[in-house]
Amino acid sequence: MMTNSSMTMTGSPPSSTKMHMTFYWSKNATVFFTGFPGTTTGLYILCLVFIFVMSLLVELLSSLSRHRRMKLSSSLIRTLIYGVRMGLMFLVMLATMSFNVGVLLAAVAGHTMGFYFFGSSALTALDTKHDIGTGSTEIC
Repeated sequence: MMTNSSMTMTGSPPSSTKMHMTFYWSKNATVFFTGFPGTTTGLYILCLVFIFVMSLLVELLSSLSRHRRMKLSSSLIRTLIYGVRMGLMFLVMLATMSFNVGVLLAAVAGHTMGFYFFGSSALTALDTKHDIGTGSTEIC
């Protein structure tokens, strides 16, 4: 009987990358792909910005799907928006499963800023002009 000494007890080859099971803070992370962002600070920052933008886009797409009326053409567009939003949400979830604190903070910050700009009424409050002379409120 042949034995393979490079196999682990589960029958799979040993992994050279370490999978963290607790939160850690380090620029040496693996997010999405093996070797990304790697050990360079620049790629780690790029990764955090990418996750922030994805989280922001999730909130933008959420607000777009809430403010549309149903027609056949718009329902197809809403379905497409929903599919893209779900894909982005799963990518953000997978990124946070790296257990890197920086990645988690970037995702939470992106969702928070996205909700502030697109989910709350912050932008509509900025677009509202109040005419002091007539006491009327007009929305641009």
